[in-house]
Amino acid sequence: MDSQSFDYIIIGAGAAGLTSGQYGSRAGLKTLIIDSSSGGGQALQIAELENYPGVYPSVSGAAFSSGMIEQTNSFGTKIIQAQVTSIDKVKDSFVVKTKNETFTSYALLIATGAKHNTLNVPGEKELSGLGVSYCATCDGPFFKGKKIIVVGGGDSACAEAAYLSTLSPEVTLIHRKAKLRAQKAVADKVLKSGITTRFNSEITAINGTNKVVSVTVKNNKTDEITEIPADAVFIFIGTTPCVDLVEMLPKDEGGYLLTDECMQTIIPGLYVAGDVRAKSFRQIVTAAADGAIAAFHASKYIHDLKLKNS
Repeated sequence: MDSQSFDYIIIGAGAAGLTSGQYGSRAGLKTLIIDSSSGGGQALQIAELENYPGVYPSVSGAAFSSGMIEQTNSFGTKIIQAQVTSIDKVKDSFVVKTKNETFTSYALLIATGAKHNTLNVPGEKELSGLGVSYCATCDGPFFKGKKIIVVGGGDSACAEAAYLSTLSPEVTLIHRKAKLRAQKAVADKVLKSGITTRFNSEITAINGTNKVVSVTVKNNKTDEITEIPADAVFIFIGTTPCVDLVEMLPKDEGGYLLTDECMQTIIPGLYVAGDVRAKSFRQIVTAAADGAIAAFHASKYIHDLKLKNS
């Protein structure tokens, strides 16, 4: 199987990968993006994107992603839909294999993102973007003064519940355990904020047709079933970074990939950007910044490598 050669290969066509593709192509790099889907990443789940700088009035995440893909194509980046099966480094070249093709490059970016852990209950998938959300910063402002349910008991759930309580006086936190597992200071903030808490409870269904109207909750101690009116359900039960292709790289306690401020890993020429990277804040704008930084440093790395080999 003959290989196709590129300067810069990006795995993942979310905000980080697409931005990096744009910056790579504009820097004169022959750039390829590979994604198992048609592209767009988690932005596709956003009903209205209103907090991305310069995008005003708000647009749907799907429209934003479509424009970003078109823009990336316009700079000359090649984007293909395929499942990457393996990554290797042979001397100064990365070898990326899919089921049917092999590609090589001088530099490689991992922008595979992270998956939100889900409840896997009826209504969750159907109402995603219609009241079901995994990002309070993105979607919280749409539910000012509304009935908000928050699911989870860790640091993220508690911090996001506290934030949402500044937008609405009707926030209920549902946690399947008997007490919050967040750090004490974070948990205390929730318990003192007036947020209603329901412990030993699990959501068994999210109800509604074109929007969330209620949740069905089961008490796992008494088996009592109740229905709680709701306009929004924010789910914070963790995320799982997509690191299957690069399990050998160092990670933080959550399994996210470690880099330096240049997005560089311990392997020269291998970069990481976006939600798969260890960092404190995950938003479309921070993913885009990661991708731009990675492309900038990858360009310098490739230039120096070509000089050395000339």
